[in-house]
Amino acid sequence: MKTLPKSQILRFTEKAIHLARRAVSQYSSKFSKHRYTHPQHVVLLCLKVRKNTTYRGLLDELIEMPRIRRTLGLTELPTPSTLCKAFNRLDMTVWRVILTLSTTLLPTSGIVGVDASGFDRSHASKHYTKRAELTIQQLKVTLLVDAKVNTIIDLHVTTTRKHDSQIAPSLIKRNPEGIDILLGDKGYDDQKIRRLARQHEVRPLIKHREFTSLHKAWNARLDADLYGQRCQSETVNSTLKRKYGAFVRSRRW
Repeated sequence: MKTLPKSQILRFTEKAIHLARRAVSQYSSKFSKHRYTHPQHVVLLCLKVRKNTTYRGLLDELIEMPRIRRTLGLTELPTPSTLCKAFNRLDMTVWRVILTLSTTLLPTSGIVGVDASGFDRSHASKHYTKRAELTIQQLKVTLLVDAKVNTIIDLHVTTTRKHDSQIAPSLIKRNPEGIDILLGDKGYDDQKIRRLARQHEVRPLIKHREFTSLHKAWNARLDADLYGQRCQSETVNSTLKRKYGAFVRSRRW
């Protein structure tokens, strides 16, 4: 019998379950029901985001996806509420580990751009927002993006008006092995960032704010072709917003 070719969604599922098994334990506790595993929950949640659908919509589609269910080892599907509770239980560090592991699947170049963008928060109604006292209306998301393959290496999310120069150091400290050259615009013009980058053997290629003729001369000497790759960070930000929307619906951090 002729073997059917693998679809993109099947290849995605195979890679996701491989990463999830490395990132999380099989079960949350020896006392759990052992009906579904942590990796299965993680991949189902990844599929929900990739397909940009709801919990109920994803599970409805999976009824007609036997190869996906077989890859995940699912003999029966969980309920939407089970997936929702699983998402609330999973810590942010789990997703950060999976993100880090996912970069190992791609031929990254070490030329990394840093850029920030804003995402609005959207809730069911103005009444709910007011009643629940949800006053934070925007998230500032800073991405580290490899300029060759446009993969997100790391990210920083904040609800405060923290300046770019205060955010970049934590990203550099977490990813010194993945960065050879750091590309940044004038928002990251800070000598502390440059010193920190060099301490971690990272070459900072960051434009100076032009207060004097010396700053203009330094900017003129920048490698224009290399610095031009910084735009890939903006491309990734734009792609995320076009594909998934410029806002997040989550009510919790």
